[in-house]
Amino acid sequence: MARFRLPDWAVYSAVVAGLLFATLARREDADAPVFAPETPADVPGGRPLPAASAFDPAILVETEGRPQTGFGTAFSIDRGGTWLTARHVVDGCTRLLILTDAGRGVDARGWVDPNADIAVISTEGGAAALPLALDRPLRVGERAFHIGYPQGSPGEATSRLIGRETLTVMGRGARREGVLAWAETGRTDGLKGSLGGLSGGPAVDAAGRVVGVTVAENPRRGRIYTTAPETLADALSATVGAGQRGAAPMTPPTVETYGRVGDRLRRDLRVAPIVCLSVY
Repeated sequence: MARFRLPDWAVYSAVVAGLLFATLARREDADAPVFAPETPADVPGGRPLPAASAFDPAILVETEGRPQTGFGTAFSIDRGGTWLTARHVVDGCTRLLILTDAGRGVDARGWVDPNADIAVISTEGGAAALPLALDRPLRVGERAFHIGYPQGSPGEATSRLIGRETLTVMGRGARREGVLAWAETGRTDGLKGSLGGLSGGPAVDAAGRVVGVTVAENPRRGRIYTTAPETLADALSATVGAGQRGAAPMTPPTVETYGRVGDRLRRDLRVAPIVCLSVY
């Protein structure tokens, strides 16, 4: 893959500094927001996730009128250089890089879904792909692990599935989109405050398969939102087809190991920072 030197800007320094991390011990409840006691619906092995409905609760999001530079997370879904991220991370971006090591990155180009917070990114060459599980039935209460670069540094959160909601976007990119709502139950040690920068990262199930893309958070309620599996499947079908090349199994994460699993995925560049350098 062709490499390019990044400018020495503070926003990228924050991302690059995050690459120089050491593996730390992890706890499920480290720095977690206050969360109500579990109800029967929150217990693993709960009822099947129902189909999307017009009666799903709504979340209102207002977007800026003009695209902005920034950074987020991307992950590999094809050895040939296909990645996924969140649409709002790259929408309107005229120069996009996926960072590969300290101060260096590869040029990328993207396709944004007009109806969902999903973007498919391509580069020349890539990393081993994360396995997808978009046709597996989900159950309320099951766990996910959200891996990426919150605040520009390596970090993870873990959550349990609550159900479906409808994301209503006002302003640029206005739309209504079905998403999954997860109750945050923990973070890796030292991660406090906003999860901004985790957008675009994979939401991985207990078997080590991607079930969605992390797209938003509601810190006041302790919620994390991801794409719905059927929405993501439709986006992939419209761009890269149903197959995956170079998908490799990953170590199934647990509440004791999900930080180390995330470290390994970042080290192997299966999960990487994505940076928007300029916008139209």
